[in-house]
Amino acid sequence: MYEAYWELSEPPFDNSPNPKFFYLSPEHEEALVRLVYTVSHRKGCGMLTGEYGCGKTTLARALIQRLEAERYEIGLLTNPSWNALDFLREVLYQLGVETEANTKPALLHALNDIFYQNYQAGRDSVVIVDEAQLIEDDGVFEELRLLLNFQTDDRFLVTLLLVGSPELAVKVRRMKHLDQRITLRYHLNTLDYSHTANYVAYRLKMAGQLKPLFTEAAIKLIFDFTRGTPREINNLCDVALLVGYSKRASEIDETIIAAVIKDMVGV
Repeated sequence: MYEAYWELSEPPFDNSPNPKFFYLSPEHEEALVRLVYTVSHRKGCGMLTGEYGCGKTTLARALIQRLEAERYEIGLLTNPSWNALDFLREVLYQLGVETEANTKPALLHALNDIFYQNYQAGRDSVVIVDEAQLIEDDGVFEELRLLLNFQTDDRFLVTLLLVGSPELAVKVRRMKHLDQRITLRYHLNTLDYSHTANYVAYRLKMAGQLKPLFTEAAIKLIFDFTRGTPREINNLCDVALLVGYSKRASEIDETIIAAVIKDMVGV
């Protein structure tokens, strides 16, 4: 709606996990390096935690984009509110296998078959569980641990990545046998002021606008309100561009940002 006015090719602050708009802050880059290492060196299990809205899901999509399709068979699970059997079925489905099996042994046999087939074909199996803090059934955590038992004498047949909010780390800590199997961990924090400014500029650039549409004072107010949380930055900047368009503004200043914040908090 406002793209043409601001000379943008597409909305720059959409909250969908589009890897094109993935901003590599030093922390995000470190997280990505660790995830790639976990997968490429078949480390068994890695865990990424982070605050609400800090870019974990986008980072997971960026990871998938960086993994060669011919080498990796990737199953991405995004709604982990299952029981143990449904979890195993979902893993198979996301790896491209539909099955009528309805018992745990049969499902595990099917998983073993797909993992081993990939291994024989020179491909690595990767299972990514996003929003893993939503897992309520401890039986699912037990199945996650048991997936790591699929291995040959010298390597794991599947790499497991758990992605979620800090509550995930608390839940995993209770599951000692799973907790001990996690090889690499990383916690993703929100952006500082400098990277908040860079983040806004980067998103605009990716949408085709090289000019700084937001004033420095506006950026400071954005950071103060969002505390550097990317999802909150996106929400605030998106509405600010709409308001600026409706006012026929030439830039987004702190007055526009303050008005948007006032509407958001209902004051």
